Amino acid sequence: MMAEPRALWLVNNASSGSNDDDAVEALHKCCGDHGVRVAQRTTFPAEDLPTPAMLDAAGIGLLAVFAGDGTINATITALAGWGGEVLVLPGGTMNLLFHRLHGDRSMDQVIADAANGRYRTRRPGLARSPAGDALAGVLAGPGTSWNQVREAMRDVAVLDLAAGAVAAVTESLSGDMIACVDPVLGRAEGYPLLMLTPRDDGLQVDAYHADSAGDYLQQGWALMRRNFREGPHDRLGTVQEVTFASVAGKPFGMLIDGEPAEPAPRTTFTLAPSEVDLIATAA
Repeated sequence: MMAEPRALWLVNNASSGSNDDDAVEALHKCCGDHGVRVAQRTTFPAEDLPTPAMLDAAGIGLLAVFAGDGTINATITALAGWGGEVLVLPGGTMNLLFHRLHGDRSMDQVIADAANGRYRTRRPGLARSPAGDALAGVLAGPGTSWNQVREAMRDVAVLDLAAGAVAAVTESLSGDMIACVDPVLGRAEGYPLLMLTPRDDGLQVDAYHADSAGDYLQQGWALMRRNFREGPHDRLGTVQEVTFASVAGKPFGMLIDGEPAEPAPRTTFTLAPSEVDLIATAA
């Protein structure tokens, strides 16, 4: 007798970078090919995210989220304390958490491994702050205005793209810098953009700078291509806790897993474990 397919609850976001109807249909087929049944589906944000109580009531112990890092963040936050397992799939623009858990494996390989028990569960380190938790990363400072450019590219809004690029360069040139103040890392005069990357052993801090017009153009090109890591930067260190503060004492912008957070003049980030089990297939 054939085993009953494992039931899965799918969360997707139709506006994410790799998440059109054809991609979702291909995901359904891939799951079926490997003996996994998509029993329930939530399309976020049009529908509310499932809660632990909803999943338990449906008798489902596996949830897959096929979306960008922002939706993945919201889903994992909503599932804090749940006893099931979460499978992160690459349905967004950058898919940073997917690569953290699965390396360079394809989605088909990951689904096959998850369906056949070839995985382990992890509660990876995240960056916890009053503004929210980050599993993929934090971008902070006036340089986060480049998010306007990224959003315009995602929406194929050419006029907005041009306007956003001009606004981003202007804000990066004239905006108040932010610095790592506790512990003190890097330049006291600060930087236009600080990046925080959570890892299991600590929070990696990188500072993006622009000491010349050429550097600004180089950084802008890297950010517009959605790869923040390619801009000119300094590795400041890996810590268990760090505080970012505006040199001028004014609120600065932040992106937490790609989504805007409430600006503040000072924010502390602390390493903490995820509060739900995530499936990992990378060696």
